[in-house]
This record gives sequence, C-alpha cells and structure tokens, in this order.
Amino acid sequence: MELKDKLLSSYVAFEDNVDTNSEIHDIRSKALENFDKLGFPSKKLETWKYTSLNSLLKNDFSIFPDRGRAVALADVKQYFIHDIDTYKVVFIDGKYSSFLSATTHENFDVCLMSSALNKSKYKSVIETYFNKVAKQDNLTSLNTAFASEGAYIHIPKNIEVQKPIQIINFTTGSEPATMTQPRNLIVVEENSHVQIIERHQSLTSNAVLSNVVTEVFAAKSATVDYYKIQDDHINASLVDNTYVNQKSNSVVSVHTFSFGGNITRNNLNFYQNGEHIDSILKGITIIEGKQHVDHHTLVHHIEPNCESHQDYKGIYDERSTGVFNGKVIVEKEAQKTNAYQQNNNVLVSDKSTINAKPQLEIFADDVKCSHGCTIGQLDDDALFYMQQRGIPKKEGRGLLMFAFANTVLESVKIPEVKSRITKLIANKLKVNIGFDL
Repeated sequence: MELKDKLLSSYVAFEDNVDTNSEIHDIRSKALENFDKLGFPSKKLETWKYTSLNSLLKNDFSIFPDRGRAVALADVKQYFIHDIDTYKVVFIDGKYSSFLSATTHENFDVCLMSSALNKSKYKSVIETYFNKVAKQDNLTSLNTAFASEGAYIHIPKNIEVQKPIQIINFTTGSEPATMTQPRNLIVVEENSHVQIIERHQSLTSNAVLSNVVTEVFAAKSATVDYYKIQDDHINASLVDNTYVNQKSNSVVSVHTFSFGGNITRNNLNFYQNGEHIDSILKGITIIEGKQHVDHHTLVHHIEPNCESHQDYKGIYDERSTGVFNGKVIVEKEAQKTNAYQQNNNVLVSDKSTINAKPQLEIFADDVKCSHGCTIGQLDDDALFYMQQRGIPKKEGRGLLMFAFANTVLESVKIPEVKSRITKLIANKLKVNIGFDL
C-alpha cells in the first residue's frame, strides 16, 4: 500500500483515539480532503523542482509507532543544551516524555499541544491562533489532519521568559520505519520575549520521516529568538514548515543550522502585519555524502516601514546537494521597506551541487531591496598564505570555512547555543578549530 493510501485509510482510527472538539474535527477533516486532492509534492511543482521525496515514500512507515524502548537521560543528554537551565518539552516516538521534560504553567504555559487542543481553559487561544497562519499546501495539510501532539507555548503580555525553551523530538527505531508529525503552536503576546531551541534527533539507523508544522505569532513589540538544530542520523529526513505572523514593532529571528540527515526541507514563511517589524532569517548548511538540504523562504512585506534580513551560508562536499529559494514580496502599501537577502555557497567538491533562486517581487516604489547569491570555491591564495605561516592545509581549510559561516553565528544570542554550533561545525569540517566562544 502506498503511503498516501495508508495515511488516508488510517485517519478514522486516528480520530477514534484522540479526544477532540467539533471545531478541531472540522479543521482536520478539511485538511485531510486537501491532502487527498494534492497528494505528496513532486518535482513537477516549481517549488519542489530540485527536491524529490520519491526515495522516502517507498518506505513502509509506521504512522502511529508504539512507545519505543525506554530512553535514559544519559542516552540523550548530549542532544540537549545542558550547559544552562531550560524548560523542556520532549517527545519520544511522538509521545510525551514527562521524565525528560520540564514544563511550566507559572505565569505562562510551556506544555503539550494535546492538552491545549482538548481542555477548555486553552480554548480561546486555540480558536484564535490554531491553523490560522499555516498554508493549506500538501504536507502542511497532512500534518494538520493528524495534528495531536507537539509543543504549546503561550506567553502573556509583558513577560520576559528567563530561561530558553527546548523542544526535542526523539525517534528510537522501535519500528523498521517511522513517520512522526509534530505540531507546535507558539503565541507570544504584546511586549513579551522568549528564546526557543528546536531539535529532531533519531536514535536509530532505521528510516525516519518527520513532517513538522510550527505556527509562531508575535504580537506588538514581542521578541522571539528561534534556533533550529538539524544534525540528525543519515537515514532521518525532515520536512519543517514554519509560519510566522508578526505585528507592529515585533522582532522575530529564526536561525537554522543544517548539518545532518538524509533529505531536509525547510519551509520558512514570514508575514508582516504591521509597521516597524524586523524579520531575521539566517542559516548555515554544511553537508557531505549524498545529503540534501533545501531552504525555501518567504518574507511578505504587507505594511510600510519594515525590515527583513536573510543571510544563508552553504558548504557542500562530495555529492551533496543544496537548494536555496528565497522570495521577498513587497506590497504596494509597504513603502519604506528595507529588505536584504544574501545566499553564499562554497562547493568543496566538483561533484557537489547548489541550486539557488533568489527572488524579489516589488510593487512599491520607495524601498531599499537587495539580493545576492555567490557560488564558488575556497580561496587558494588565502589557503596558501595560511600554509606559509605554519597552519596545515586541513586546518587552514577549516578556518576559512568557519570564517565564511561566521556572519551567521555572530547574531546568535544564546552563548551556549553559539558554542554548541561551533563544535558541530568543527566536527563537520573534521578539524579542531580551537575556538572558545
């Protein structure tokens, strides 16, 4: 049975096993109908021209995996940012792990999507925000149809959350192939501030496919710093759909670090609904082998006096493939917009590939908008200069690559995250950089 047919035939059983109200049921049913009509995306679609899921869809994925083997903290501690105290929402094979988590309801909510969808005290927030900014495309609709568990974060007005929040999804390999569909909802109300770290980590060599949807709502003068760490097992694939709705004077930054996994597709969409908004999208990709990472970004400038900044760096070795498709739309009313987009890539191997398509659609006449894309190799003269001063070629290459990516790291606001990413970069480049940030 094909995966699409398996999912459609499993929907009734899924609905029978989840508590839900009629409104959520209607949302799920409409989403399932949309997925039935659209199916999985193929390369015939312009937005999926360079990324094929065909090899993944051949797996016989378990859609509702049983709770896998017990996971001890010692087994997974390395995947946490454990240098600092944080709130944690942890899932194992799609099921909440109370043992590994540290949630709260004191002054704000860091808890479970399943509770928010079904308990009356969360009803007003769910009715206002759930599924309100997410697109109705193929994989987002599939996630919505089966939305039942994930992280629910609600920060009321005038609160600065003192500790970062970690959202971590582990897969144990209890099934030969596992598919999970986490659904996250993050609502940050007026003049509040939160930092979030998200990670998907397979603990197995079995095939894994994660289809994730995250909706982020930043109210007036809210600040959200979001960090996505993608360094998964080579047989794990991820489709990450993140939708951000911003109001006036808000600042939202999303940093995406893609180092591991088989196929990774990041769909990052920002919608600016107000004035004096700042949207920051940055990423580093370092891959090798036959790994594939695809970044699709959208910043939609709707009202005047707003800014957006995109900076994506890619380093591709061996037969790896990168994709960057960045779109900026500036509506006619969005005068005084300042939009910056930059994508720089280094091809370490002559067999690696990058497909880049920066796009600007500008309907206003009083704006500052720029985009740029570079594709090249390491500077041989700089490498020779370093070798002449006693730096071995391997370490010299690593230093040059680190310097190339450093403009993205400079804007990371959590020192412990910055240090962790530095170590991951050193590991990917197979050098001892020796930086202590």
